[in-house]
This record gives sequence, C-alpha cells and structure tokens, in this order.
Amino acid sequence: MDITVAVDAMGGDHGAHVTVPAALRFLRDNPDVNIVLVGLVDAIEAELKAHQAQTGPRLRIHAASEVVAMDESPQLAMKNKKDSSMRVAINLVKSGEANACVSAGNTGALMATARFVLKTIPGIDRPAIASLMPTMKGQTLMLDLGANVDSTPLQLTQFAIMGSAMFGALKQKDAPTVGLLNVGSEEIKGNEVVKAAAELVRQTRLNFVGNVEGNDIYKGTVDVVACDGFTGNITLKASEGVAQMFSTFLKAEFTRNWFTKLLALVAMPVLKSFKHKLDPRRFNGASFLGLRGIVVKSHGGADEVAFYWALAQAVEEARSSLIQRITDQVQHELRHFEATDAGEKSAMEQSA
Repeated sequence: MDITVAVDAMGGDHGAHVTVPAALRFLRDNPDVNIVLVGLVDAIEAELKAHQAQTGPRLRIHAASEVVAMDESPQLAMKNKKDSSMRVAINLVKSGEANACVSAGNTGALMATARFVLKTIPGIDRPAIASLMPTMKGQTLMLDLGANVDSTPLQLTQFAIMGSAMFGALKQKDAPTVGLLNVGSEEIKGNEVVKAAAELVRQTRLNFVGNVEGNDIYKGTVDVVACDGFTGNITLKASEGVAQMFSTFLKAEFTRNWFTKLLALVAMPVLKSFKHKLDPRRFNGASFLGLRGIVVKSHGGADEVAFYWALAQAVEEARSSLIQRITDQVQHELRHFEATDAGEKSAMEQSA
C-alpha cells in the first residue's frame, strides 16, 4: 500500500531549505511513498529548482498562503491562520488525502491545531507527545514529553495504554512492558497522582511492571515509560544536555595533545559507531498520540538528516495502522473497566 505524507514545508527554523531536500531524498529511498509539500508555492518551487527536481506522480505541491512563526501564540495561530501550511497539511490528513502529517513548526500551534482539526480518539482525554529513545537494550517509548504539564491518574493510564499500543505496533511485540516514571520503584513512593495512576493501570490488561526510575529509561528496563508532560519534558531536555556535555568532554580529551590525538585516530571506527548509535537526528520525530490521525513533530532546528527520520517515523506509523491499533486497545480497556465496575457493584449488592 502506498503511503502519502503531507509535509509542512514551511515549518521549523529552516523551512523549505530543509524540508524539501529531505523529502526528495526520502522519495528516492522509498518508492512506495508519495509526498505532498504544503506551503508557499514560490518558495517550494525555488527549492525544487535548486535541487534540479520537479513535481510528478509521487511529489506534488499544495498551496498554503500563510506560515505560523515559531514564537507565535498557538491560540492566535489556530484562530487567525486558517490557511497556514501547518493547518492545510493537517486538513489533508483529516480529508484522507494524506496518511500522515509531518511538521517542524511551532509545537504548541501544531498540537492545538491538530487537536482542533482531527479531534481525539474516543476514550482519550488529551493527546500526548511520545518518542522512542535509545537504551542499552534497544529502544524505549516515553510519553508524555510536554503536551500536558499536569495529568490526572486516568490520563496517565491513557498514556500507558496508548504507549503500549504504539510500541506493540511499531516493534511487532505482544504485551510490551509498561512502567510509570516515579522517584522509586516501591509502591509507597511518589505523589498521590502517580500512586492513584498505578492502581488504575493495574486494573488494565497491560503488562504493567510497576514504578520505574529515571535510570531505568536508558537501561531499557521497560518498553514503555508513562509520565506527565512536566516530568517527561524535563527528563528529555536533561538527557539532551548530558549527551551534549559528554560529546564536548570527549572531544576536548581527544584533542588535548598529540598523544590523545593519536589515540583518537586509532579509536575513530569505534567513535563513529558510537556516534551513529546515539545520533539524536536518528530519533527525531515525536508522535502526537491520541488524535484521530497521524501527526509527527520534527525538532524545529532539524537538519535534512533529522527531518528525513521524522518522515520515516510517520510512514512507519501509517504502515502499522497505528491509529486503529490505539483505538482498538483503548476500546478494549474501556470495556474491561466497565465489566470490572459492574462486577464490583454486583459483589457489593450481594454482600449487602
């Protein structure tokens, strides 16, 4: 089945200078993918000309007359820019003309617009931002990474359900392990929200292993880590900072003198392999889970390689029928909750 991706060509710090060449490269590597470049026609055509490319059956331009700025108010952007490249790309997903949308634009505006246009899956209160992260054992899916600063126990449970469905769909794994991010693994640890969430998750049919700590994320202790957006975003940004610090220190040590430079030359194959495994560009592309359509957010400062991987993430989600998988699992868990509640009420009535 061919997959069509609507690309917000104007989004991000670099706009068409990154999105267009990334799209062209992705088309060359994936013959069963079609791309719709959404945005200012003149800017897109100029970039295509610069790369000696042109539109065709697998690549077309869809005009949009407005662009959402990276620092623009999400509410104002949604209200006043109805013909923005971001919104038009999302509209293509809603109409069925595209299977997924990818944008490097303003995160708040993208989330607000996507939620308004696509709506949430029945049974989901709020969408969550999810991303795969490298671990010692492979990859772990973490959510929420910033969409919801405050979350209720029920919403954390919904994040766990959606995360399990996503990991299972992308990795073809039955019953992925799920953990709640906490300050300790013991059941008595954490605030009241996380404790209550743990009780709710235990009532689901998820493969819930309990609480996990921050270091468990990169150990790969579980497949899915659920948390509120405040905690998740801080964890993500702190991890990025540690990675940058490690890279800076390593470079400084290997260039300290002629001897360390010689060692760096000898270790170059190992260093290149290490850099490739942890290259943050390969993990670019955060998914807005809980919507009735696939929307992938690329980092605003993404280069061509990073945006390429965001496109790959969107296509993989479309191929795995992710929205249907999440919808089915949410409905399955809702029925289970209803049956459990009915059983408990019946037992109480009998005992009375």
